Amino acid sequence: MFHGLWLDQNDEGKQYCEIKQLDEAQLPDGDVTIDVAYSTLNYKDALAITGKGRIARAYPMVPGIDLVGQVTDSESPDFAKGDWVLLNGFGVGEAHWGGLAEKARLKSDWLIPLPKGMTGRQAMTIGTAGYTAMLSVLALQKQGVTPEDGEVLVTGANGGVGSFAIRLLHKLGYKVVASTGRMEEAPYLQRLGANDVISRDSLSQLGKPLQKERWAGVIDCVGSHTLANACATTRYGGVVTACGLAQGMDFPASVAPFILRGVRLIGIDSVMRPKADRLEAWQALTELLESDDFTLVGREIGLHEVIDQAHALINGEVRGRLIVRL
Repeated sequence: MFHGLWLDQNDEGKQYCEIKQLDEAQLPDGDVTIDVAYSTLNYKDALAITGKGRIARAYPMVPGIDLVGQVTDSESPDFAKGDWVLLNGFGVGEAHWGGLAEKARLKSDWLIPLPKGMTGRQAMTIGTAGYTAMLSVLALQKQGVTPEDGEVLVTGANGGVGSFAIRLLHKLGYKVVASTGRMEEAPYLQRLGANDVISRDSLSQLGKPLQKERWAGVIDCVGSHTLANACATTRYGGVVTACGLAQGMDFPASVAPFILRGVRLIGIDSVMRPKADRLEAWQALTELLESDDFTLVGREIGLHEVIDQAHALINGEVRGRLIVRL
């Protein structure tokens, strides 16, 4: 028996969430069984747990899009008992039981080895948020954006993706401007490496199709008007990456930045990313991050705290990363 976070529906079709004791025989199909050491609480997990978003595609469901742990049983030639593995995405926590439980059974194709020199806790401090931030930074680099080109804007800066994006860009020598709705958190963002902190109010309202050029690059975690204004204020030939929808899924923009300034908009998907891209991103994270970086961004909580913290995350009351100790 083991404990896990359980999402289900009552007879009226209303979702509820509780910590429940589960039997290993209940685990879904997969060729690798894992003792989960750590998971995380991401925005998507919070949407699922609170019912604020239609994340769970089947019931009952164990949420949690991230996990790291030790293999206890494997039918795959790629992993053996005792191996440490990690997972991000692939619909886990949405269509397949996820990481917010003490055990998981998964498909080996979804797993990668825990990078050498990295602890399980460090891997989940990074989690999908840090991994998505790294994919975004790599996209800027591959599109030719260099530190010498000028400022890089990070929106939704207090969140997990934003926090890691700031830290990674800073360590690579970029001048970073952080946009946030919580200006009282400016000292935290500056400790991460932000050179300037601006209020999201300057970006979150309906704006003109073309505005004064400022950004050489953008990592947007917000969507909606913020993404539209970020594109409208990006310099000629600049690059905008889009990976989040905290403000909304809409994109109330025009084609003007793309056809008049050659701005490039790059979508960042972390869920179904090919394994080669995942390994590249995790290798880059291993090379860039040091022990102090993990203490700046992450905070550990227990499974019993997850439901309350999910509501806090939806309400914009959480900064950085929440690592869940299983």
